[in-house]
Amino acid sequence: MPLVRVRDVSKDFANGVRALEGTSLDIEAGEFLSVLGPSGCGKSTLLRLIAGLAEPTAGTIDWSGGEGLGRRPDLGFVFQEPTLMPWTTALANVALPLKLAGVARSEREARAADALGHVGLAGFERSYPRELSGGMKMRVSIARALVTEAKLLLMDEPFAALDEITRRRLNTDLLELWQRTRFTAVFVTHSVFESVFLSQRIAVMSARPGRVLSELAIPAGYPRTEAFGTSAEYAALCRLASGRLSEAMATQGAA
Repeated sequence: MPLVRVRDVSKDFANGVRALEGTSLDIEAGEFLSVLGPSGCGKSTLLRLIAGLAEPTAGTIDWSGGEGLGRRPDLGFVFQEPTLMPWTTALANVALPLKLAGVARSEREARAADALGHVGLAGFERSYPRELSGGMKMRVSIARALVTEAKLLLMDEPFAALDEITRRRLNTDLLELWQRTRFTAVFVTHSVFESVFLSQRIAVMSARPGRVLSELAIPAGYPRTEAFGTSAEYAALCRLASGRLSEAMATQGAA
C-alpha cells in the first residue's frame, strides 16, 4: 500500500471558495514527490489536509505508515516562511518539538545539534534568527521538521522567497539529505524547473478548484548535481513537465 492514499478529496471554505474538488493521489514510502501547479490551485490546502491541520469536506485520506492502519506516521511540516522564535537560538528552535514532547533537555539538545549538522549549520547552534541569512533560517526550519525523525516531510514552497543562487544550493542540499535519511518527501511548488530537479514523480494540478490531472515520472538518477541542471536531459524533462502543466490548465478551462 502507499504511505498515503488521497481519494476524491474536496475542500470548501466558510467563505464559499472550493479549493479542491475530487483530488486523488498516492504517496509512496521513501519517494520524492512534487506537487506542481499555479498559485491558488489548492496545493497548500492539500498539504494541510495530509498533515491533519484541516479536514476534507468530502473524500478520504488513508494511511499505512503509522503505528496501525489509519494512523499518521511521524511527520514534519516546512512552511513557506521559517516561522522561527526570534528570542531564542537556532538550537532551541530546532529542539522545540522535542521539548513539547517531554524529551529530556540533554537528549533534545544533542538531537537538535545533530539535526543542525545534517543541514549544514554545525557551529551556528547559539546563533539567533536575526543573525542568520534567509537560506540559513530555512535550514533551521528543515532541521526542526526532521528532529523528531519524521518519516514524512511536507514542504510548502519553502524556497520560493529566496534568491536563485540560494534556492539552487538548498535544492541540492535537500536532495543530499533525502538520499542519506530516505524520508518520504512531498514538495509543493509552482516552479517547473524546481520540480524536475528534485523529484522522482510530479503530480500536476489544475487551477482552482484543484485536482490532480496528470502525473509525470522523472527517470533521471541521483545524485542530481549542477551538471544535471544544465543538461539536455533536464531541459527535455522541463519541456515535458511544462507541457503537462499547460494541458492541465487547458483541460480545467474547458471543463
